[in-house]
Amino acid sequence: MRIHVVFLASQAFLLAAGAVAAEEGRYPWSGDWYLKIGATGFLGPEYEGSSKRMLQAAPLVSLGKAGSAVRFSSRNDNMSYALLDQGHFRAGAVGKLIFERDEDDSSDLDGLDRPKFGGEVGGFAEVYPTDWMRLRAEIRQGIRSHHGVVADVAADAFADLGDTVRISAGPRLTAASSDYFDAYYGVNAAESAASGLGTYDPGGGIHSAGLGAEINWMATEKLETGVYAEYRRLMGAAADSSLVRERGSRDQFLVGVTATYRFDFTLP
Repeated sequence: MRIHVVFLASQAFLLAAGAVAAEEGRYPWSGDWYLKIGATGFLGPEYEGSSKRMLQAAPLVSLGKAGSAVRFSSRNDNMSYALLDQGHFRAGAVGKLIFERDEDDSSDLDGLDRPKFGGEVGGFAEVYPTDWMRLRAEIRQGIRSHHGVVADVAADAFADLGDTVRISAGPRLTAASSDYFDAYYGVNAAESAASGLGTYDPGGGIHSAGLGAEINWMATEKLETGVYAEYRRLMGAAADSSLVRERGSRDQFLVGVTATYRFDFTLP
């Protein structure tokens, strides 16, 4: 089992917290907050585009302002802070941590350049067209790991089965620019000679489309557990990569479990 350090947060951008400073005489961070700490274990691809799967684990950390109008959140949401929150519509800043990819992840990657540790920053918007559906879009610019632009769009229908169980499911779509595809799917002449893969110079476009589903259970007031499954079909520049065609698979499956515990606190 390999441990990947991944931080998933629904409202973690404290530097953008000026939106909550409207109350006279209070600091931007003043008020009631929550901190969720937990972990997820999952069976998923060794790397994006791999045909091989392995057991992996990751910590989950989520920080947010108590009393937020958030009605639904997904494990696919990247850490974000709403600068505009009208209940049925939210928009603001979003970010994602990206970790180095190298041959330690899979022997398939021998001879390929290593995308470095870095991240993506940008904006998000989400809307609730009904009481049981959320539409969310994120657009992020890569920093250090790659220099491309990535866009995620998702629709989730959700329903509560009693007071403690929630089920949700919906489609996902990802698109990216050529700089992103070049970092993760491109193979230049030097990489081709070192890896044995055919050369490949990708353009931009649709990355993948798929479906995801979750079941979450509030075991106690502060302990939340869940199971999830996701399928994505690589498309366009990702599917055409020699890495995917010669060593990987267009079909990406992932199943896992989660558990988080919430700590409540107040900042003056």
